[in-house]
Amino acid sequence: MFTGLLALTTAALFTGAAIYVNIAEQPARLRLDPAALVTQWQPSYTRGAIMQASLAVISCALGVLAFLFTYEWRWLVGAALIIAPWPYTMFIIMPTNRVLKSIQPAQATAETHALVRQWGLLHAVRTLLGAAAVVAYLWVLRG
Repeated sequence: MFTGLLALTTAALFTGAAIYVNIAEQPARLRLDPAALVTQWQPSYTRGAIMQASLAVISCALGVLAFLFTYEWRWLVGAALIIAPWPYTMFIIMPTNRVLKSIQPAQATAETHALVRQWGLLHAVRTLLGAAAVVAYLWVLRG
């Protein structure tokens, strides 16, 4: 099932990018002073959001397509899990994002640092949802 393999691949790419943020980029940025931290976070978030949102949509669409080809309901589980970061981001993380996007580097404080730390914890949920989607896709591919 080529469509299912593509769904798995794009979910794995999403998850890998999310893991990178959690274990490499976020700890590194938290070592910066508040002005440099927000200067780094803002473009990083914008670029990362485009990439991860695209991967989630593609993987979800491929998961749904795999379901339509096979009528195997587990494809829909993976598709639902990989798209779940969208509403989670919109309703849970977006208030934090809006504040961080509005901070000018010269105005960044220790509170800004704490907010970026909180953002990292919120982002970890997206990582877990991506990993769960990968597991779901592997579950259906295993048979």
